Amino acid sequence: MNGSLAANQALVEGILGGVPAEGRVEMLVCPPFPYLGQVSAMLDDARVKLGSQNVSQYESGAYTGECAGSMLREMGCDYAIVGHSERRALFGESSQDVAAKFVAAQAAGLTPILCVGETLEQREAGNTEAVIDEQLDAVLDAAGVQGLGGSVVAYEPVWAIGTGMTATPEQAQDVHRHIRGRIEALDRGIAGSLKILYGGSVKGDNAAGLFSKQDIDGGLIGGASLKPADFLAIANAAAALD
Repeated sequence: MNGSLAANQALVEGILGGVPAEGRVEMLVCPPFPYLGQVSAMLDDARVKLGSQNVSQYESGAYTGECAGSMLREMGCDYAIVGHSERRALFGESSQDVAAKFVAAQAAGLTPILCVGETLEQREAGNTEAVIDEQLDAVLDAAGVQGLGGSVVAYEPVWAIGTGMTATPEQAQDVHRHIRGRIEALDRGIAGSLKILYGGSVKGDNAAGLFSKQDIDGGLIGGASLKPADFLAIANAAAALD
């Protein structure tokens, strides 16, 4: 929950001024709901796509405060984040809620970015894979493995978000490999093409090490996305490895 009209303009202009060469990397930005129209207009015909930070599981009706996928599409969104760790932890979204949002996003023509991840307590208890399997299984039950075709998964180690801690490239790769393996057991083709992003305090100085791993296809960027130079440093690290 960051931004203002003036800050958004400066941020997006800064990003657009340094996007890596066409075809080297895919980029998108996900501003808060009130700013989607402003940012969409700035991205018109640009090589940076637009996404939302959330989406309702409902299409329309008496759901005050919700925002339907069709509304987001009308505002120019191509993507929608579902199940971000903050939505799960602070707003009580269950894995079933997240699965319903995933299905609704796809039905509206959006590409869902499904966030999964474990807390520090869950990791220390050795439950990382079990937690992620439960989060993935809810979506698989609702959408089937075919539903993951063309979608995006983002691994968020909750213990490494905003704490200054970062999973080592090896730790992140282990979980990404598990996620891909979980899907591979159901459909090798979908698993092979599935984009799995890492979302735990990615910065310009650690991006290359993370992105060099076989199953890490990019990043879901938080704090570093608020400064054009920081965000572009990550994008350039990805482009250099492509």
